[in-house]
Amino acid sequence: MKELRRVLGALALACFTVAANGRALGYGSPVEIIKPYKREALQDIKIKALGYNGVSFYVDWALLEGKPGEYREEGVFDLKPFFEAASEAGIYLIARPGPYINAEVSGGGYPGWIQRAQGLLRTRAEGYLNATDNYMANIGKTIAAAQITNGGPVILIQPENEYTSSRVTPFPDGEYMQYIEDQIRNAGVVVPFISNDANNGGHNVPGSGLGEVDIYGHDGYPLGFDCSNPTVWGDRQLVTDWYDVHMKQSPNTPYSIVEFQGGSYDPWGGPGFAKCLQLVNAEFERVFYKNIYTFGVTIFNIYMTFGGTNWGNLGHPGGYTSYDYAAPIGEDRQVNREKYSEQKLQANFFKVSPAYLTAARGRASTTQWTTNPAITVTDATKNSTKFYFVRHTKYNTLDSASYKLTIQTSAFGNTTVPQYNGTSLSLNGRDSKIHVSDYNIGGKTLVYSTAEIFTWHKYDDKTVLVVYGGPGETHELVLAVTGLEVLEGDVKSIATRGYTLLNFKADGTRKIAKVGVGEDFVYVYMLDRNSAYNYWSVDQAPHSNAEAVILKAGYLVRTVDVEGSTLALTGDVNATTPIEILGGAPSDLSNLTFNGQELEFKTSSAGVVSAEVGYSKPNVDIPDISKLKWKYIDSLPEIQSSYDDTDWKKADLKESYNDYRDLNTPISLYGSDYGFHTGVLLFRGEFTATGAEKTLFIITQGGSAYGSSVWLNDQFLGGWKGQKYVDYADNTLTLPKLTAGTTYTITVVIDNQGLDENLTIGDDTMKNPRGIMDYNLDGHNKTDVSWKITGNLGGEDYVDKSRGPLNEGGLYVERQGLHLPGALSADAGWKDSAGPVVDGISKPGVGFFGAEFDLDLPSGWDIPLSFTFTNSSSQAYRVLLYVNGWQYGKYVNNIGPQTQFPVPEGILNYQGRNYLGIAVWGLESGETKLGGLELGADAFIATGLGKIGVVDGIEYEERDGAY
Repeated sequence: MKELRRVLGALALACFTVAANGRALGYGSPVEIIKPYKREALQDIKIKALGYNGVSFYVDWALLEGKPGEYREEGVFDLKPFFEAASEAGIYLIARPGPYINAEVSGGGYPGWIQRAQGLLRTRAEGYLNATDNYMANIGKTIAAAQITNGGPVILIQPENEYTSSRVTPFPDGEYMQYIEDQIRNAGVVVPFISNDANNGGHNVPGSGLGEVDIYGHDGYPLGFDCSNPTVWGDRQLVTDWYDVHMKQSPNTPYSIVEFQGGSYDPWGGPGFAKCLQLVNAEFERVFYKNIYTFGVTIFNIYMTFGGTNWGNLGHPGGYTSYDYAAPIGEDRQVNREKYSEQKLQANFFKVSPAYLTAARGRASTTQWTTNPAITVTDATKNSTKFYFVRHTKYNTLDSASYKLTIQTSAFGNTTVPQYNGTSLSLNGRDSKIHVSDYNIGGKTLVYSTAEIFTWHKYDDKTVLVVYGGPGETHELVLAVTGLEVLEGDVKSIATRGYTLLNFKADGTRKIAKVGVGEDFVYVYMLDRNSAYNYWSVDQAPHSNAEAVILKAGYLVRTVDVEGSTLALTGDVNATTPIEILGGAPSDLSNLTFNGQELEFKTSSAGVVSAEVGYSKPNVDIPDISKLKWKYIDSLPEIQSSYDDTDWKKADLKESYNDYRDLNTPISLYGSDYGFHTGVLLFRGEFTATGAEKTLFIITQGGSAYGSSVWLNDQFLGGWKGQKYVDYADNTLTLPKLTAGTTYTITVVIDNQGLDENLTIGDDTMKNPRGIMDYNLDGHNKTDVSWKITGNLGGEDYVDKSRGPLNEGGLYVERQGLHLPGALSADAGWKDSAGPVVDGISKPGVGFFGAEFDLDLPSGWDIPLSFTFTNSSSQAYRVLLYVNGWQYGKYVNNIGPQTQFPVPEGILNYQGRNYLGIAVWGLESGETKLGGLELGADAFIATGLGKIGVVDGIEYEERDGAY
């Protein structure tokens, strides 16, 4: 076992850049599966196209065991297609099953019924540990079948997550962590354990005893999560001591950062993800990532690389529907070009720079390598190969600095560069660089390069080297090769004693030099950084770059496949795009295709293949939502005198199962005590009036930015409109004149925003209940009110197994299944309507609008679609968006910030009928109308992505026991 872990640990060491999971439907959702036209076995994803070789993925326990003891891993929750796609694409996986994951999901991944577990969560409390057993046994078995020793893609597994902060002792608790690790090992997992400390606190490091991991890793989010001031970098956010700390804590394991900042979450009422994209942008990647490389990180996991959607009540209360995260690949699958491309430049450099992985780390210095104290240089050395990581000493400066670098080379000894004609290097504000010396390119020596390396590859007849510099910078490189022909652009050069010096300015025009004699040439492509974004190095084999093809293209290149004299490309374009294949095309190329379409091409004397991919935006008819044939049904019949609540659960627990806090009410009014953990909660309290009642005092709790409404019979009393960061509120509501001896019903509707996470052990914040915390009816004892409660139909025996335990809440239309496709034909009391914009609802309450529409979008195109709300009302209201039965949006007009809700193909049927449901909840007196609702296309991208099927989900049928 130990030997196996050692070998797999070495494999993980080579797994340099790992991208964190996205959040969308199911677990396979971050993967865009594509079947190339020639090699059916190979599939690809946008993360693989970046040059990455790994993905980490969380598993959300709450989605798989919605009822204690009933583990369901099927349909969208089946991990096997995800594993298969990863294997075929050549992506290794780091499995992160928890049981606690945090991840900005409801309950931190815990199912709601864990609120009833006795004892502190994330400790050795027997009630908690017993609750985890079934899930961990089942998910462990699934992961074990997919680990690399069984031919699968999983190379590492992370038990627990961010086991770092505690208010109780002992901590870290080796017995607790060992229990979790034993659960995983007992399920058959043999790959190494890796940890993820929330900071580099050194918890459970190898050699620490019980509960230790095989590879120690930690987090890093230097800019934090406030996107309000996106141009501001603090003076102390760049860390400099992590390498020293690692060498003290775990010197014999690869330096691993299991989450490093790739974006930011955004709270209800936040500035929006566009601001987060400004904060964590390409400049951040250049400065902060390259600083991390100075520490010798070899397992580097960026959170996140693919954003996602908190569909179906998946998210925690601190975040809204979108979990775009300002990731390089956006929630709507579009590439954030500069940010994505900067990661691509860095990842591809390390893919062809194996010396980095085992290089000895030097020390940051302002004097050893350069005479300008404004510049700090950190070196790393492997044999004679040297890497020089260059940054501003004041890392957040906006100023530029000029410098020369004195480097060590085997050819010239100590050499000050650049050498040509007194030129200098420059480092723009918020930038960082990696220079190299004695760098091997396929048996030839790159003596030094101040230009950064994108990639290189040695082919049978030539070597192709692609380097780049920041806009306007001057750069220089020297090859231990003689013979020079400048093929393109202005290149200054010196050739002497077996060496060739190239000096160029990155001014937006490409430079190409052919260096060498005979038949073994090096073609050097010298670019500015913005131009380099359009270059790609694509592997043909899943885990090898032995047959890499280097090319210039556009938006995205997914796969390259060479068979005989045919070269097949797949990719995406958003404009007419020139293609240049710099290396890797067969010498007798006769057939070139892009997404299966043949291209005319030319081949130069240097073997460069040139072609053009045409682009013509399709004429697409997107339905006008305002013109649909809408139907309407009241979704709050509970306030009507004729409503029968016989089948509701009686709230009769005199003690709560939840040990988080003592009750302030005679019986528990906590949703999870009765099996209701997600979505809207409803309560009905019945009492007999004395006639002297004046007020009703009530405290409700639903999580950050929640809302609530209260009625007496059918009379609206008021409620809580919601406010960011506020998770509970009290209301003193004025009652009308009541008639003595008459029975009245109080109806309370509470928006459950999701369950709190549980980051700090001992706080047990996940057990923070949802429901009514306290109440007082003027002139009555609390026991005078008898309560009933409901949420989603069936509670933990949820009806819709296809969409999982979180997708439905307690609204009437959800309990009846009227949000599901086919519901408009039900005999349910539908009325014709002009829709939520024109008609809206006339008074406080919840109304549901349903309509159908057809889409007929062309195949071969990726056309992201979004629903966009327009607000023109000062009235506070909430909207739930359902698309083909999937809850895909929560719009809160008085808090925001989200107004646009992407819905992917597969949820939307792009070639057929779709069902749209809109639940409008008016929180104030008067009518509520939407200012506007539109469905629009966000981009038109010609794609090589294969056909996307519609996700299976049950359709409407009358539900037994629905009330």
